Amino acid sequence: MAGKWLELLIEIAPGIKRAAIMFNPDTAPGGGSYFLSSFEAAARSFKMEPMIARVHSETEIETVMTSLGREPPGGLVAMPDAYVHIHRALITLLAARNNVPAVYYTKLFPRAGGLLSYGPDLGDIWLRAVVYVDRILRGAKPAELPVQLPVKFEMAVNLKTAKVLGLAVPPSILLRADEVIE
Repeated sequence: MAGKWLELLIEIAPGIKRAAIMFNPDTAPGGGSYFLSSFEAAARSFKMEPMIARVHSETEIETVMTSLGREPPGGLVAMPDAYVHIHRALITLLAARNNVPAVYYTKLFPRAGGLLSYGPDLGDIWLRAVVYVDRILRGAKPAELPVQLPVKFEMAVNLKTAKVLGLAVPPSILLRADEVIE
């Protein structure tokens, strides 16, 4: 996923030379390590400078966003993390205020003013989980059921935010987007 997020960040903001991945190590999957190695490898493959942005407070979020905006061209990838999710309004506000293109993991961010999101379709995941619950209630042993990975992904783009950031959203993104916020 980290590689896809960076790919989309470059596609919507081609001048990006460095990118930060933001997360709170106390609440992120694996303390943040789950996405870090793939993020760093993808950044190097795109010839970008990777930045690790561990945040524990709103002040630290603001410091990261100000830094990214002060030293252009920088972009942001928000890691799936409960802390980041709770602070999505602040993060999207600071991204716009500091002229930082950002890619998020759920469409709730573009709906809150964020630029672009790409991630698993949570509705599809819940529907598929219902089938597993039914199988378990009918006697299947959970340990014998195969682990399922997301199979349906969704993208959302906020055209108002793109305009504020001075970005022209490429037709390739508009054609793939499941939701376009105007």
